[in-house]
Amino acid sequence: MIEKIVIANRGEIALRVQRACRALGIKTVAVHSTADRDAKYVMLADESVCIGPPPASQSYLNIPAVISAAEVTDAQAIHPGYGFLSENADFAERVEQSGFIFIGPRADSIRLMGDKISAIHAMKKAGVPCVPGSEGALNDDSKRNLKLAADIGYPVLIKAAGGGGGKGMRVVHSEGTLLNAISMTRAEAKAAFNNDVVYMEKYLQNPRHIEFQVLADQHGNAIHLGERDCSLQRRHQKVVEESPAPGITEKLRHKIGERCAEACRKIKYRGLGTFEFLYENGQFYFIEMNTRVQVEHPVTEMVTGVDLVKEQILVAAGQKLRLRQRDIEWRGHAIECRINAEDPASFIPSPGRITTWHPPGGPGVRVDSHVYQNYFVPPYYDSMIGKLIVHGDTREIAMARMRIALSEMIVDGIKTNIPLHKDIMNDAAFERGGVNIHYLEKKLGL
Repeated sequence: MIEKIVIANRGEIALRVQRACRALGIKTVAVHSTADRDAKYVMLADESVCIGPPPASQSYLNIPAVISAAEVTDAQAIHPGYGFLSENADFAERVEQSGFIFIGPRADSIRLMGDKISAIHAMKKAGVPCVPGSEGALNDDSKRNLKLAADIGYPVLIKAAGGGGGKGMRVVHSEGTLLNAISMTRAEAKAAFNNDVVYMEKYLQNPRHIEFQVLADQHGNAIHLGERDCSLQRRHQKVVEESPAPGITEKLRHKIGERCAEACRKIKYRGLGTFEFLYENGQFYFIEMNTRVQVEHPVTEMVTGVDLVKEQILVAAGQKLRLRQRDIEWRGHAIECRINAEDPASFIPSPGRITTWHPPGGPGVRVDSHVYQNYFVPPYYDSMIGKLIVHGDTREIAMARMRIALSEMIVDGIKTNIPLHKDIMNDAAFERGGVNIHYLEKKLGL
């Protein structure tokens, strides 16, 4: 068993990983920038190492500094959390080459799924349904590209093969703007990802965003833990997530979930992963796979009772999955609201000192957060300061509990998006369930 883990991240996920380690009796090393020296997870870790100044490029993205922290503390493994280096195949490779365990997939799996074109090819081979598209990279043949778009049918989406987080995408509604859109997306992709490969796929106009959680070991075992609905988004960033997804039948859940698990077996995947789909008119279309723990993993934990981070650590240590598909049961409904330090109307970040911090409580309420009263929210990183998760026997009970929890949650000294979440929880369309990915932005007039 692993005895000591370096947690190469910050914020609530650093504390979440730390809790899983403590449950397993594993010592933890918190790496941190100078801006995070007073963070809760730094104070609670068995050891801590400062790896640089506030800018992430000089600290949390500094690969030699992270690996050096593992070396000087005699750790055996590194957990990347989400964001930062979590889906960096070169980092995973260097961690393993340096003699440490990377708590995540192998580097070749990250590369395979990180490139959207190779990921789609792999999923098609595994029988996972994909969005109709160009079946590969677009070249400079204008006639071919125009024919592809005509065959697929407008509108189409031009996407960067190495993109993510909503970047490197452009919707094209007519033939007259296609070639220019390809050129612009290619240039943006080169600048953002140092990879100018782009491809084309059908633009689904009113889909939902539904993703499936998987867990696999290095011995060929893989299971799925059901789906999450992440359709409430702003600029491709998730705002609210829930599990199970409204309207998805148990039969359909097992059909798509098993295809995802089988895909993991075929590509020899290890660890946690998430298959992201667009869902429209009763059909699922694969768009990408996230090769890490997700921000929204708690809603799956709440409905299945499985500690995903603990299982992620155990399979990284080489153990066989302790769970079989028949062991997974879904009970009730869970909802997560991402609490951000930002203006609820303009979404401008609101760093600063939290003068009052009063998290809610009660049956079925969970708060994952690293902040505390008098904590200073630094301006250098993502604005999320915590996640409010609730569980109930039914979706209606879960929504009622979320409304109560949001009304109890008090954060003073900075602005937060709590008013936005209160509005969402009282929205008639959200109450009915099944809104599409464009709904929130239309509601906000964006």
